[in-house]
Amino acid sequence: MRKRSYKRSGAAFKEALRHFPGGVNSPVRNFAGVGGTPVFIARGKGSHVWDVDGNEYIDYLGSWGPLILGHAPANVVKAVTTALKNGSSFGAPTLLESELAGLVKEAFPSIKKMRFVSSGTEATMSAIRVARGFTKRDGVVKFIGNYHGHVDGLLVQAGSGLATFGVPSSPGVPASFAQNTIAIPYNNLDAVRTVCKAKGKEIACIIVEPVAGNVGVIPPAPGFLAGLRELTAKYGIVLIFDEVITGFRVAFGGAQELYGVTPDMTCLGKIIGGGLPVGCYGGREDIMNCVSPVGQVYQAGTLSGNPLAMAAGVAMLKTLRSRTVYKKLEAMSAKLADGLAESARKAGIATSYTRVGSMMSMFFTDRPVKTYDDVKTSDAKRYARYFHAMLRRGVYFAPSQFEAAFVSAAHAAADIQKTVTLSEEAMLTLKR
Repeated sequence: MRKRSYKRSGAAFKEALRHFPGGVNSPVRNFAGVGGTPVFIARGKGSHVWDVDGNEYIDYLGSWGPLILGHAPANVVKAVTTALKNGSSFGAPTLLESELAGLVKEAFPSIKKMRFVSSGTEATMSAIRVARGFTKRDGVVKFIGNYHGHVDGLLVQAGSGLATFGVPSSPGVPASFAQNTIAIPYNNLDAVRTVCKAKGKEIACIIVEPVAGNVGVIPPAPGFLAGLRELTAKYGIVLIFDEVITGFRVAFGGAQELYGVTPDMTCLGKIIGGGLPVGCYGGREDIMNCVSPVGQVYQAGTLSGNPLAMAAGVAMLKTLRSRTVYKKLEAMSAKLADGLAESARKAGIATSYTRVGSMMSMFFTDRPVKTYDDVKTSDAKRYARYFHAMLRRGVYFAPSQFEAAFVSAAHAAADIQKTVTLSEEAMLTLKR
């Protein structure tokens, strides 16, 4: 194994610490979950990235999921370059907004009207506000381990009982905000029934990651999503699918296509901007007609519908709409997951793998991962050792046990095979 230098990354991190909390602009980039100094990325192309020291990596981070076509695909680069020549921002309507909206609606028939925003957090925050305005209720149900952005009312931990509202899990979140949110276990439909029976007339919406992706990957239990649909319809509750990760990732039409369950509202994120900053919330027309200027629910943003993000999104979705890319993604992802599992088995190390389409996770635990409690049994310290062993060998996974890995259409069979071979080496180091 060639010895790698991280001298420039080390210097860059020291400089960054002078400017940003923890030296980063999003916490997990700090490597706090795995230890050590983060590598600073200089460029990416296809399935690979290079850091400032010139080290090359096979990348399974993919900017946390949106780069389905890999880094800097030619059609997206061309679209953004062309749009930039015409101007970076206008704060006025453009034709690109409607073109992208049409592509989104083609993939997500449940979205009759939508509003573009600049991030997934804005999308979930706005969707909840609209659901409250539509139902004239305040309560929100979320699931423990699901992450919907840094929205005050969603940064909560469970209360003392299934039918009690939550308490803040972050300083700076007023207790009055958290008290409108009920946090219950993911994949536990009985808990949802209990909450709906006790407080159904107080609940505006249930928001869920249809495939949990922010504690690692946890697929929905059979009947869980359909059960949510049935209960929300019964109690007049708005069902929101947060498909910021799964939208266009697990299928062209997201998890709602994959599992055949139609929500009232959907939130999408950076995938629809080809990796540029963008988000979207939309759904039933009667619900979306509550949004200003048609309705009373206010939401606005100067950069909403930014032409660079719209152009990138149009180029991305025009490629994905043929759906042929998903066959390759499924084949490559299955080969990677099976190969990594075999590398652990050969080394005699207990692991559990979860996968939905081209998003997957490896947990260092001997039990199947079906709930957040199962996730917490994973040996995060062992994952940290594995992460660094792979990083030294030129493979970049997420710097946290509790995140997903993503395969792109740019990954070749050679990338997958090399990753599996290197994983066999890395797994053996964990026994020492």
